[in-house]
Amino acid sequence: DHGLEGTALGTLIMPYCSGLGNLLFVFIVQRRGGPAGDVVTNALVNNVSNLTLLLGLPALFWGLQVTGGAAGGKTGGKARGKSAAGATGAQVNRLSLLLTLTAVLFFTGFAWVLADDGSLSRTDGLLLVGVFLFWQSFQVFDVLKHNAQRKASFGVMFYFDLFVVLACAWLVYETLDWLVAWISAQPAGFVSAANLGWLSGWLMVLPNALLALYWGLKRRADVVYSSQVGDGHICIPLCLGVLALLAPVAVPPFFQTGLLVILGAVGVHALFLLLAGGLPRWAGAVLLVAYAWFVWAGFGATG
Repeated sequence: DHGLEGTALGTLIMPYCSGLGNLLFVFIVQRRGGPAGDVVTNALVNNVSNLTLLLGLPALFWGLQVTGGAAGGKTGGKARGKSAAGATGAQVNRLSLLLTLTAVLFFTGFAWVLADDGSLSRTDGLLLVGVFLFWQSFQVFDVLKHNAQRKASFGVMFYFDLFVVLACAWLVYETLDWLVAWISAQPAGFVSAANLGWLSGWLMVLPNALLALYWGLKRRADVVYSSQVGDGHICIPLCLGVLALLAPVAVPPFFQTGLLVILGAVGVHALFLLLAGGLPRWAGAVLLVAYAWFVWAGFGATG
């Protein structure tokens, strides 16, 4: 309502709101001298959860249909025109989502290639941050072009919203800093330093879960999709890139498994968007099973 809508909302604004914790987690772990592997695990848990669990649940409950069939019955010319405009908008949203999924595919593949030697150097980190900034600049210019075509502009409330997000960043940082210190101080058990990457990853996908369920309930599959897929860009490549810039990092063996799950989920979403215009309920159930396998395999590899 304040200057962004549809996939632009999910690509440019919601990822920073929901992914801010992941980015701050990088600096908190580095400042405390914690293991860099926790940041890598955090990023993998975030991205896999977004593409399987948090898209599978809304699909299972309501279905995620970005494009739909024409409405039946007799309608007037004005109604038909409105329906045609809505169908065109849905097609544009589907194309935008496919582009965003393509970006995830390239980002994930890029990270795979750079980490092929078992580590991410500062040069690798610079490249990962660079491709993220290029993608974001592309999205910004696309929004500006869209607004220019519709003679829309950012209202005063848009900048107020932005200020609120930035002001809350400090609260998020202080809260996460306390939580990381508390978990790291636990000597043993499931809630302990040994599982910091997993626990922090699950904690930081809670905002994404609220977004997915809220917009799923409102039947806005385009925003559900773009918010979850766009949030993944914050972790891969941005968080991994920033982490490697601060200090070279060795990637854990489970890194390749996580990337394979991400690539497989991207392929599933792209296929259903192309052929069916959205994700059916049964496919959502399949994604939930894939997520359960990811958690089982991950703990088997780390524990």
